[in-house]
Amino acid sequence: MTRSALLFLLALVLSCGAALGIGPAAAAERPPTPEQIERLLLASRAEQMLASTIPQMEQLQRQQFEQLTQGKNLTPEQRAEVDGIQTRTTQIVRQALSWQEMKPLYVQVYSQTFSADDVKAMTKFYESEAGRHMLDKTPLLMQNLMGAIQQKMIPLLQQLESELKTVSTEEAMPAPPVTAPQARRKAATPARKATTKKKAPAKKTTTKKKS
Repeated sequence: MTRSALLFLLALVLSCGAALGIGPAAAAERPPTPEQIERLLLASRAEQMLASTIPQMEQLQRQQFEQLTQGKNLTPEQRAEVDGIQTRTTQIVRQALSWQEMKPLYVQVYSQTFSADDVKAMTKFYESEAGRHMLDKTPLLMQNLMGAIQQKMIPLLQQLESELKTVSTEEAMPAPPVTAPQARRKAATPARKATTKKKAPAKKTTTKKKS
């Protein structure tokens, strides 16, 4: 669709809104034009931000492949096949996340999410000195944030690991067997007999005759 056609449709929607009595509040939420969104994407360095995420995704992908093949004795042919799959997967991810493929998606999502006034305000900020400074510091910010999160999580992970070791080394106690009432009574009878003392037989008394 050409730019003139988009402008015609936008003008048609606005004219229909005016005819239906839609006031200035609705007009303030008009969607941004593709040109406005592209200017915002350029000012916010969206392409560079997207490109910086690809190596991280590739690293996660390599870790997943290592986990899948860990502990398996692969033949050289199987290893070559796995390496080929990993290479093709990397190429697919790079193609899918290329700016050429993702830019239309960005424009669509921004158009559905933000109004024209929102896009103008964000563009103004990112084009300002403060906005550029924030973008310059964003990689360092993310690095420091991840380091702080790791430092906070290490004690928790150590505690969890200790608890898991305790559970794994603890011997499981067998459950007591369920017996019928008669069986329980029979089992208890010998115990009662064993605890009952037998009475000693009475001694006979003998009387000596007087001579």
